[in-house]
Amino acid sequence: MSARPTLIAAGPEQRNLAVVAFLDVVNYTAMMAEQEARTHALWMNLLEGLIQPSITEHGGVTVKSLGDGVLARFGSALHAVEWADRLQQATRARQGSPEPAVPYIELRISIHVGEVILTPNDIFGESVNFAARILEHASPGGVVMSQAIYDMVHSSAGARAKDIGLRKLKSYERPVRLYQLEPDAPSPSRRKTPASSVPSIAILPLTDVGPNRPDDYFADGIVEDVVVSLAGLGDMVVVSRGSTLGFRGADSDPREVGRTLGVQYVVSGTLQRRPNLIRVSWQLCATDDGIALWTETAEAAPDDLFELQDRIVARIVAGIAPKVRSSELRRIMRKRPESFTAYDHMLRGLHLLRRLELGDHHSAYECFEAAMIEDPSFGMPFAWAAFSQVLAVGQGVAVDAGAAIEKAGQLASRAIELDASNALALAIYGHVKSYLLHQYEIGLQYLDRALAAGPSNASAWTLSALSLAYTGYCEQAVIHARHALRLSPLDQNIFFLHSNLCLALYGAGELAEAARWGRLCLEENPRFSANMRLLTASLVGLGEVEEAKAVAAQMLAIEPRFSVTKWSQTLQPFRDPEIAHQYAERLLQAGLPS
Repeated sequence: MSARPTLIAAGPEQRNLAVVAFLDVVNYTAMMAEQEARTHALWMNLLEGLIQPSITEHGGVTVKSLGDGVLARFGSALHAVEWADRLQQATRARQGSPEPAVPYIELRISIHVGEVILTPNDIFGESVNFAARILEHASPGGVVMSQAIYDMVHSSAGARAKDIGLRKLKSYERPVRLYQLEPDAPSPSRRKTPASSVPSIAILPLTDVGPNRPDDYFADGIVEDVVVSLAGLGDMVVVSRGSTLGFRGADSDPREVGRTLGVQYVVSGTLQRRPNLIRVSWQLCATDDGIALWTETAEAAPDDLFELQDRIVARIVAGIAPKVRSSELRRIMRKRPESFTAYDHMLRGLHLLRRLELGDHHSAYECFEAAMIEDPSFGMPFAWAAFSQVLAVGQGVAVDAGAAIEKAGQLASRAIELDASNALALAIYGHVKSYLLHQYEIGLQYLDRALAAGPSNASAWTLSALSLAYTGYCEQAVIHARHALRLSPLDQNIFFLHSNLCLALYGAGELAEAARWGRLCLEENPRFSANMRLLTASLVGLGEVEEAKAVAAQMLAIEPRFSVTKWSQTLQPFRDPEIAHQYAERLLQAGLPS
């Protein structure tokens, strides 16, 4: 376009009216499961060669990339809609007619206008959230727009837009009217792309319908155990619990969930919890047509909850992976706790730990400790207690780092003694060995065992990527980190997965890519100091010293006692002396104290 609108000037933080656009890839998770390398290469080619330049051409700004998506802002509704429509046409033209063996990328785009909070590197506010919510209602290859946008463009660029009626959005009480620019031709991928040969499934958070609503931790914990068991199967792709938390409290259409997460099946349900009774209702739906394949309601006393969970797992497997033998099904079931009270303590601790607030580390550990005392034979609290110590040491909040490291080793060892086939316990043990104790080969062995025990366990792939990067297997680390992202594309703590990619790419010498993921992680969680160190070193290596110094200062505000020398002697992760020395030198160049 020859003329560009005047964009909003973003100072340190201000509120302005802006047009917000979200874009993502349809069925990205399933495509990555089929052809990871080719799908990623095609997406990067489209992102860098077409999408980002087209945003600039139409007077917009790329705010940030989000794994398989993009957030952009424009100064004009007309230009935003023209951009979206032309981009969809260009994406189809660029790929041509799809071939059965070649990935074919389809995009969904949503556009809304409203007040936003602008910072130099991001935008926030209700209008941003609204634009993200309506994206779920965009058809593959289509552009969905809010009423506000439609009112601005219906006589010009939005003339083809169709009223798709009132739609219920997650976290919004009232339905909203949406309009859609449908693709000008039938979707090639819907005609020709073969279905995945491996069933894929997402387990949505339970909706609490009881009179005395319990904390979310309990409902989430029930789902977590089902996901952990299913993740032990090699015949199924299971999206992690973290990526489904965004669907909590919403009456989600299975077809929309399938498009968003790229899965073939969705399990949803409700929970009623009373002092002496738990009632759970579940249904399994196919995402191509939204039809329920089966529904079930069961009641159990608290002490019988674990048997009910196992029954749900068996029912899901029988419905979508019927070839799994009964012996394999028994293998994937996690070891049951003897005490429901211990289980409840563990869920409370896990809820605190996942919030990643610095003040919650100690409280989370106290919950795990209560669970361990209540049921000394239950392995999972020991594993999570070990991981809480890892986080405390890594974030520099442990009062006595040496004692915390020793405790982490003891707890992780006890966890696998109690439950030797638990993928998460094996992964945490391997991570403790590699990261805290620098026993790299032992750590890798246990992480390999974790992946064998839980082929779809996102945490196992995440921690495996870290240890592979530490030991110099950086190309493989990148593959494992990307696979973890595929299993958990919408993870509530996705910053941790993005930091993993930063680490692996830094070790591989791909500093520009490492910095890109490090910046994204910093935007998502400005208190994760391990990522700040990686980003600082990457920026120094790229010659961006002033930005590196700013990130280093931000890290020191979180870890004021940080010393490069002490850190190099204890927590510096790389086994290769040359990489380790260079890493430390770059931190010193950024102004961190020796």
